[in-house]
Amino acid sequence: MDAFRAWLGQLQFDGVWQTVVLVAASLLCITFHETCHGWAAYLLGDPTAKRMGRLTLNPFKHVDLAGLIMMAIFRFGWAKPVPVDMRNFKNPKRGMALTALAGPVSNLMLAVLLLLGARITIAHYVDTAFCIALLNFLARTAYMSVGLGLFNLIPISPLDGSKVLFAFLPDRA
Repeated sequence: MDAFRAWLGQLQFDGVWQTVVLVAASLLCITFHETCHGWAAYLLGDPTAKRMGRLTLNPFKHVDLAGLIMMAIFRFGWAKPVPVDMRNFKNPKRGMALTALAGPVSNLMLAVLLLLGARITIAHYVDTAFCIALLNFLARTAYMSVGLGLFNLIPISPLDGSKVLFAFLPDRA
Protein backbone atom coordinates (compact mmCIF):
# COMPACT_ATOMS: atom_id res chain seq x y z
CA MET A 1 0.00 0.00 0.00
CA ASP A 2 2.89 2.37 0.73
CA ALA A 3 4.25 1.81 -2.75
CA PHE A 4 0.89 2.76 -4.24
CA ARG A 5 0.76 5.95 -2.13
CA ALA A 6 4.29 6.85 -3.18
CA TRP A 7 3.41 6.28 -6.84
CA LEU A 8 0.21 8.34 -6.49
CA GLY A 9 2.12 11.13 -4.74
CA GLN A 10 4.58 11.50 -7.60
CA LEU A 11 1.85 11.95 -10.23
CA GLN A 12 1.30 15.47 -11.48
CA PHE A 13 -2.41 16.36 -11.51
CA ASP A 14 -1.84 20.07 -12.03
CA GLY A 15 -2.44 19.89 -15.79
CA VAL A 16 -5.66 17.95 -15.30
CA TRP A 17 -6.83 20.42 -12.65
CA GLN A 18 -6.03 23.41 -14.87
CA THR A 19 -8.04 21.85 -17.72
CA VAL A 20 -11.00 21.26 -15.39
CA VAL A 21 -10.85 24.91 -14.26
CA LEU A 22 -10.60 26.07 -17.88
CA VAL A 23 -13.60 24.00 -18.99
CA ALA A 24 -15.69 25.12 -16.00
CA ALA A 25 -14.74 28.76 -16.60
CA SER A 26 -15.56 28.40 -20.30
CA LEU A 27 -18.95 26.89 -19.54
CA LEU A 28 -19.80 29.72 -17.16
CA CYS A 29 -18.60 32.57 -19.40
CA ILE A 30 -20.10 31.21 -22.62
CA THR A 31 -23.42 30.30 -21.05
CA PHE A 32 -23.81 33.68 -19.37
CA HIS A 33 -22.83 35.50 -22.58
CA GLU A 34 -25.30 33.65 -24.80
CA THR A 35 -28.13 33.78 -22.27
CA CYS A 36 -27.77 37.55 -22.03
CA HIS A 37 -28.01 37.82 -25.83
CA GLY A 38 -31.29 35.93 -25.65
CA TRP A 39 -32.65 37.98 -22.75
CA ALA A 40 -31.78 41.26 -24.47
CA ALA A 41 -33.53 40.14 -27.65
CA TYR A 42 -36.54 38.98 -25.65
CA LEU A 43 -36.78 42.29 -23.77
CA LEU A 44 -36.59 44.13 -27.10
CA GLY A 45 -39.48 42.11 -28.55
CA ASP A 46 -37.95 38.99 -30.12
CA PRO A 47 -39.28 35.73 -28.60
CA THR A 48 -37.18 33.46 -30.86
CA ALA A 49 -34.65 32.42 -28.19
CA LYS A 50 -37.42 31.83 -25.65
CA ARG A 51 -39.38 29.65 -28.09
CA MET A 52 -36.24 27.60 -28.76
CA GLY A 53 -35.48 27.10 -25.04
CA ARG A 54 -32.33 29.23 -25.10
CA LEU A 55 -33.23 31.62 -22.25
CA THR A 56 -31.55 29.35 -19.76
CA LEU A 57 -28.31 29.07 -17.84
CA ASN A 58 -28.12 25.40 -18.81
CA PRO A 59 -24.72 25.15 -20.54
CA PHE A 60 -25.84 22.22 -22.70
CA LYS A 61 -28.20 24.57 -24.55
CA HIS A 62 -25.40 26.99 -25.46
CA VAL A 63 -22.12 25.09 -25.74
CA ASP A 64 -20.88 23.75 -29.03
CA LEU A 65 -18.86 20.62 -28.18
CA ALA A 66 -16.23 21.27 -30.85
CA GLY A 67 -15.88 24.88 -29.66
CA LEU A 68 -15.48 23.74 -26.05
CA ILE A 69 -12.83 21.16 -27.01
CA MET A 70 -10.98 23.84 -28.98
CA MET A 71 -11.17 26.13 -25.95
CA ALA A 72 -9.69 23.42 -23.71
CA ILE A 73 -6.86 22.62 -26.13
CA PHE A 74 -6.06 25.88 -27.92
CA ARG A 75 -7.67 28.46 -25.56
CA PHE A 76 -9.86 29.63 -28.44
CA GLY A 77 -13.40 28.37 -29.04
CA TRP A 78 -17.00 29.25 -29.71
CA ALA A 79 -20.59 28.60 -28.64
CA LYS A 80 -23.89 28.02 -30.39
CA PRO A 81 -25.18 31.48 -31.25
CA VAL A 82 -28.55 32.39 -29.77
CA PRO A 83 -31.11 32.73 -32.59
CA VAL A 84 -32.37 36.28 -33.07
CA ASP A 85 -34.93 37.48 -35.61
CA MET A 86 -34.34 41.20 -35.93
CA ARG A 87 -37.66 41.63 -37.77
CA ASN A 88 -39.32 41.36 -34.35
CA PHE A 89 -37.60 44.51 -33.10
CA LYS A 90 -39.38 47.87 -33.37
CA ASN A 91 -36.11 49.34 -34.60
CA PRO A 92 -34.18 46.41 -36.14
CA LYS A 93 -30.73 48.04 -36.36
CA ARG A 94 -30.88 49.41 -32.83
CA GLY A 95 -32.36 46.18 -31.45
CA MET A 96 -29.69 44.05 -33.08
CA ALA A 97 -26.92 46.33 -31.82
CA LEU A 98 -28.25 46.23 -28.25
CA THR A 99 -28.71 42.46 -28.42
CA ALA A 100 -25.16 42.03 -29.71
CA LEU A 101 -23.78 44.37 -27.05
CA ALA A 102 -25.51 42.43 -24.27
CA GLY A 103 -23.05 39.53 -24.55
CA PRO A 104 -19.78 41.46 -24.11
CA VAL A 105 -21.29 43.74 -21.46
CA SER A 106 -22.51 40.69 -19.54
CA ASN A 107 -18.99 39.24 -19.63
CA LEU A 108 -17.54 42.42 -18.16
CA MET A 109 -20.23 42.46 -15.46
CA LEU A 110 -19.57 38.78 -14.72
CA ALA A 111 -15.86 39.55 -14.33
CA VAL A 112 -16.65 42.29 -11.80
CA LEU A 113 -18.84 39.87 -9.81
CA LEU A 114 -16.14 37.18 -9.91
CA LEU A 115 -13.48 39.62 -8.74
CA LEU A 116 -15.80 40.78 -5.95
CA GLY A 117 -16.15 37.11 -4.97
CA ALA A 118 -12.35 36.80 -5.00
CA ARG A 119 -12.05 39.89 -2.81
CA ILE A 120 -14.54 38.47 -0.32
CA THR A 121 -12.67 35.16 -0.34
CA ILE A 122 -9.37 36.95 0.33
CA ALA A 123 -10.96 38.93 3.19
CA HIS A 124 -11.95 35.65 4.84
CA TYR A 125 -8.96 33.74 3.56
CA VAL A 126 -8.09 30.54 5.27
CA ASP A 127 -4.98 28.86 3.94
CA THR A 128 -6.74 25.76 2.72
CA ALA A 129 -6.62 23.95 -0.57
CA PHE A 130 -10.29 24.85 -1.12
CA CYS A 131 -9.70 28.61 -0.74
CA ILE A 132 -6.69 28.49 -3.03
CA ALA A 133 -8.65 26.51 -5.63
CA LEU A 134 -11.61 28.90 -5.33
CA LEU A 135 -9.39 31.96 -5.81
CA ASN A 136 -7.74 30.27 -8.79
CA PHE A 137 -11.13 29.56 -10.36
CA LEU A 138 -12.53 33.05 -9.69
CA ALA A 139 -9.44 34.82 -11.04
CA ARG A 140 -9.10 32.63 -14.15
CA THR A 141 -12.82 32.90 -14.92
CA ALA A 142 -12.76 36.70 -14.51
CA TYR A 143 -9.73 36.90 -16.80
CA MET A 144 -11.44 34.71 -19.39
CA SER A 145 -14.68 36.66 -19.13
CA VAL A 146 -12.93 39.98 -19.77
CA GLY A 147 -11.05 38.43 -22.69
CA LEU A 148 -14.23 36.99 -24.17
CA GLY A 149 -16.08 40.29 -23.78
CA LEU A 150 -13.32 42.37 -25.35
CA PHE A 151 -12.66 39.88 -28.14
CA ASN A 152 -16.33 39.86 -29.10
CA LEU A 153 -16.27 43.66 -29.47
CA ILE A 154 -13.93 43.39 -32.47
CA PRO A 155 -15.98 44.65 -35.45
CA ILE A 156 -15.40 41.60 -37.66
CA SER A 157 -18.30 39.35 -38.63
CA PRO A 158 -19.60 37.13 -36.98
CA LEU A 159 -18.40 38.74 -33.74
CA ASP A 160 -20.76 40.96 -31.75
CA GLY A 161 -18.77 44.09 -32.55
CA SER A 162 -19.69 43.80 -36.23
CA LYS A 163 -23.41 43.92 -35.38
CA VAL A 164 -22.85 47.01 -33.25
CA LEU A 165 -20.87 48.63 -36.08
CA PHE A 166 -23.63 47.85 -38.60
CA ALA A 167 -26.06 49.91 -36.50
CA PHE A 168 -23.99 53.01 -37.20
CA LEU A 169 -23.53 52.36 -40.93
CA PRO A 170 -26.02 53.44 -43.58
CA ASP A 171 -28.34 50.68 -44.82
CA ARG A 172 -26.65 50.43 -48.23
CA ALA A 173 -23.27 49.73 -46.57
